[in-house]
Amino acid sequence: MPDRTLTADCTSCFALCCVALTFTRSADFAIDKPAGEPCPNLLADFRCGIHDRLRPKGFAGCTGYDCFGAGQQVSQVTFAGRDWREAPETRAKMFAALPAMRLLHELLWYLTEARSLAETGEIHAELDAAIAEIEQVSAGDADTVLAVDVDAQRSRVNPLLVRTSELVRAGAGRKKDRRGADLMGAKLRGADLRRANLRGAYLIAADLRGADLRQADLIGADLRDADLRGADLTGSIFLTQSHVNAARGDRETKLPPRLARPSHW
Repeated sequence: MPDRTLTADCTSCFALCCVALTFTRSADFAIDKPAGEPCPNLLADFRCGIHDRLRPKGFAGCTGYDCFGAGQQVSQVTFAGRDWREAPETRAKMFAALPAMRLLHELLWYLTEARSLAETGEIHAELDAAIAEIEQVSAGDADTVLAVDVDAQRSRVNPLLVRTSELVRAGAGRKKDRRGADLMGAKLRGADLRRANLRGAYLIAADLRGADLRQADLIGADLRDADLRGADLTGSIFLTQSHVNAARGDRETKLPPRLARPSHW
């Protein structure tokens, strides 16, 4: 399973997502904020002044974001614990490194999940090699991280992830390919979606109450405001914390053990 370095640890980060990223006034953010400018809710100690009420204050986008541990990697490894306030000369590279590192860590999340599965035994060696390559890059200095061709890395990794999906979803009950399908607002309450290919599917505000999503491939799916109350996602593949943070669920929603139940559910 993905280790703790791929799970966000805000206490070891210099609030990079609150500064480096752009906010656009919308249902997700109450304000416009350009990249590189600190959020007005950011405190001097890098904590959020409205962390316990982000959603009521109009910052649902903050609760849905997950960096896959990229924030602490950039803060503590790439820049060796020097923060952008005390060392302002690091600002430009540090802020540019966050999105690049996040993409690398997202790939590592998928690869380490794939490597943990018994069904992928025939490609474990290839997965190990891909993991080692990305880990080496992500452990480098700022110039190394910024020089990486993330699209090329994604292209090399994708065939392994596709093969993982095929191996996990093989067998009886495999569902129709719904890759990239427009299922926005779809009425899928109680649907049997076991082993479905939902890669990149638009499931925004879909009614998935009580749906069976075991062994479904959810990489790249958009689950914003999807209703997952009572749904079974155990064994689903490539489900991330960002997915569940952006969706709605309850105590009856079954999640893989590697994911935390969002506090706003």
